[in-house]
Amino acid sequence: MLVDTHIHLDFLPLEPATLIEARARGVGSWVVPGVAPEHWPRLMATVNTTPGAWAAPGVHPQAAARWRPELADGLRRLAAGPRTVAIGEVGLDGQAGPDLAVQEAVFRQMIRLARETGRPLLLHMRRATARVLALLRIEQAHEVGGIAHAFSGSLDTARQLIDLGFAIGIGGVVTFPDARRLKEVVRGVPVEWLVLETDAPDLPPHPHRGEENRPEWLTLIAEQVAQLRGWDLAETARITGANARRVLHLAL
Repeated sequence: MLVDTHIHLDFLPLEPATLIEARARGVGSWVVPGVAPEHWPRLMATVNTTPGAWAAPGVHPQAAARWRPELADGLRRLAAGPRTVAIGEVGLDGQAGPDLAVQEAVFRQMIRLARETGRPLLLHMRRATARVLALLRIEQAHEVGGIAHAFSGSLDTARQLIDLGFAIGIGGVVTFPDARRLKEVVRGVPVEWLVLETDAPDLPPHPHRGEENRPEWLTLIAEQVAQLRGWDLAETARITGANARRVLHLAL
């Protein structure tokens, strides 16, 4: 069974057919990250009505300015819920969003809350990798670990994240013909630290670039990983699914 460790189901059409094709292709579980506090009710409603879906509420760095300290108790309650497996999507974005100082303050609070509640983290780390790594070390994020979402960095960066307990989230970029560095990462990291994701409706894989991403296209990512590692699709599903269950403590 394939596990999609990062998909925004709450931003996809809430129709019965949304996941039918994905299930038919062997995708059986979905982790749905948060974006902004005002969206948490929709996130939880989506997860609670979707078999196989799990929540990761948190504050995306682009929504950091919307965080208020008084929201912490609500997030703690959500983190303690039976359908929650992580705090996400949190981190830094050097390309978009509020001032990095604002993002950093919220990110540090998210790490502390994750440690307090014992939940792993789903990391967003666009154009701010060095600072994200520094903050993970300062805030002792290794205590909970998690997943580096939509990873596109170097093999050295991947190894540093793994040393901190973070699996490497492989998404649609790995299918791009020119994605040489990410393919090197997939070939080079220990097999127990690879997980898969779509990030739907964003980051569609080749040959669907420019379209709205779909849950069933996780199989295209899995097929590319299988090719790079010399596995078949069943072995890819078994290995990456087991990794996701271990890192996120999924009871599947």
